[in-house]
Amino acid sequence: MSDLPTQVLESVASAASLPLLSSEAFPTVDPLHLKSALASLASREMITYETIDKEEAELTDEAVGIVKDGSHEAKVYEAVCKSLDGLKISELAKVVGASSAKIGQGKAFKEGWIKKDGDKLVKAAPSIKDVTRDNLRIIQSNHTHPDAATLADLKKRKLVSMVKRISFKINKGPRFATQIIKEETDLTAEMLASGDWKSKTFKSYNFKALGSPANSGALHPLMKVRHEFRQIFFEMGFEEMPTNRFVESGFWNFDTLFVPQQHPARDLQDTFYISDPARADPPRDDATGEPLTEYWSNVREVHENGKYGSLGYRYPWKADESLRLVLRTHTTAISANMLHKLAKNPKSAKYFSIDRVFRNETVDATHLAEFHQVEGVIADYNLTLGDLIGFMQTFFAKMGVHDLRFKPAYNPYTEPSMEIFGYHKGLGKWVEIGNSGMFRPEMLEAMGLPKGMKVHGWGLSLERPTMIRYAVSNIRELLGHKVDLGFVKTNAAVRF
Repeated sequence: MSDLPTQVLESVASAASLPLLSSEAFPTVDPLHLKSALASLASREMITYETIDKEEAELTDEAVGIVKDGSHEAKVYEAVCKSLDGLKISELAKVVGASSAKIGQGKAFKEGWIKKDGDKLVKAAPSIKDVTRDNLRIIQSNHTHPDAATLADLKKRKLVSMVKRISFKINKGPRFATQIIKEETDLTAEMLASGDWKSKTFKSYNFKALGSPANSGALHPLMKVRHEFRQIFFEMGFEEMPTNRFVESGFWNFDTLFVPQQHPARDLQDTFYISDPARADPPRDDATGEPLTEYWSNVREVHENGKYGSLGYRYPWKADESLRLVLRTHTTAISANMLHKLAKNPKSAKYFSIDRVFRNETVDATHLAEFHQVEGVIADYNLTLGDLIGFMQTFFAKMGVHDLRFKPAYNPYTEPSMEIFGYHKGLGKWVEIGNSGMFRPEMLEAMGLPKGMKVHGWGLSLERPTMIRYAVSNIRELLGHKVDLGFVKTNAAVRF
């Protein structure tokens, strides 16, 4: 047997009339294989073709049985007719089968073919017409039914299913022939030297063909949103903080932020502690390596007895607890370090960071044990809460969020503190988008910053705006082993 493209050409050549219908000429050929052959011939201009998508009705196995043996209700009627004195209801399933008895009995009652007489079924109609069987025969022949209501009822009864059929109308092309001539794809030096190119047929260039997909890297959606955040911060005059220390001591992660050593955030169920090594050295100056003895003493004193106008927490502060190593729970540990360095030369400053933090969270659709925190701090003299609110409105407006609300909150290291809510038009409700506040004097003056210098601080996660922007409902589809690499490669750039 010749190959499929040749079969197509021969069928078109011998057709009594055109166009040639593939459903008649090639009823058993897979439509995908046929389309491939037609596309190949069309590219040579040997044929033209038109695709026809059509939905057809097809009988289920149960319906095929009805066409052969009659409907369930007809079987019940025939069984009742054969019993001269009526058929006991209890014996119906034995006579016609359990399936036919269950379905056919109700249908026969509804049609008025049978009726109940005590514990028996008796004939109520002198004769019947098996409409179900007749309708299925029409569908078997024509793959449809002229009455849409009848077709819908048979679909509901699961006797018919709709199947998409693909067929083609095929016509002769401008270069039609029954033989496929090999087309050369390259003009070689040998052809030019021998003159063979004059008798060769060359394949036309297809300028609409897609090139081979190039294997390349792709930015993760989180990195795209991160880039946009960084551009906003740089545009507003911020300096990026170094965030390469994933492991911090309890001193920088908690104590410098005026978080008491008994705070629930420091429990094992909330924080990942390092087992080897378990302790850090006392804090030292990053530049000189000298111990930060005065700062260490100030932090101890403000926790134990109070200082700088504060009563403190009044508990025995333990050095060993302060030196425990943890996976940082927030990038505010970096902010504390940067503000301590700023105390050597106090001046206006704007810092930001975007990096990974770790919490001992139960993993679910909206929480992971590690995520990215976006954080910013502004240090200047005579700052007020009004300045912080005004800055938040400007900052979030650059992200496309213009409707903001602020709610009083509690943080150990900021006072006053505010939760930030933005109106999400897609969800039609207010959602929490960040946390903010003014750093406490117990934190700032212990570093050596002057009394008149105030510091705004705020933070939000990177994952939440990314999930909103890319319509991701489960955070595990954004990070982790469930990430679809196709999604990473094809997602669009984000613009706030």
